[in-house]
Amino acid sequence: MAAAEPAVLALPNSGAGGAGAPSGTVPVLFCFSVFARPSSVPHGAGYELLIQKFLSLYGDQIDMHRKFVVQLFAEEWGQYVDLPKGFAVSERCKLTTLGNLTPSSTVFFCCDMQERFRPAIKYFGDIISVGQRLLQGARILGIPVIVTEQYPKGLGSTVQEIDLTGVKLVLPKTKFSMVLPEVEVALA
Repeated sequence: MAAAEPAVLALPNSGAGGAGAPSGTVPVLFCFSVFARPSSVPHGAGYELLIQKFLSLYGDQIDMHRKFVVQLFAEEWGQYVDLPKGFAVSERCKLTTLGNLTPSSTVFFCCDMQERFRPAIKYFGDIISVGQRLLQGARILGIPVIVTEQYPKGLGSTVQEIDLTGVKLVLPKTKFSMVLPEVEVALA
């Protein structure tokens, strides 16, 4: 999807509003370029409200003179399509797999994101920010997360900015590989 073509996708969830979404709302994932932010809109929200919500999230990053399209994933076409006229959010849309990624056969690895490495790694703050968004995406998609820490007794734990809530494993290591026996067992 090109940077000028944002997408809006309702997230799957059981219950009226979904996890973290107020009652009477539908959880929505707003995507733009490489960014994705979860939010929610009222049940029955139309195109204009989706645009307003999208612009409140990404407006400062968009050149308003470029083509601006809001899309959703259409099961019948197997791809993203422009919102039809009179579109209203009435139910959660199914989230499609990303390429060949499915939660049952995908794992997100977070490797050596430790404070001791901050001064040695250029753009470490940006890397942490992107890593946190990827972890958030993994949680939304139900993809298990495995975290390894290089010699945490000497180098410290994973940085506090990265929320490790709900991760499958956090493992110490002294090898320069994440493929530890415990990881192999978890992947089997």
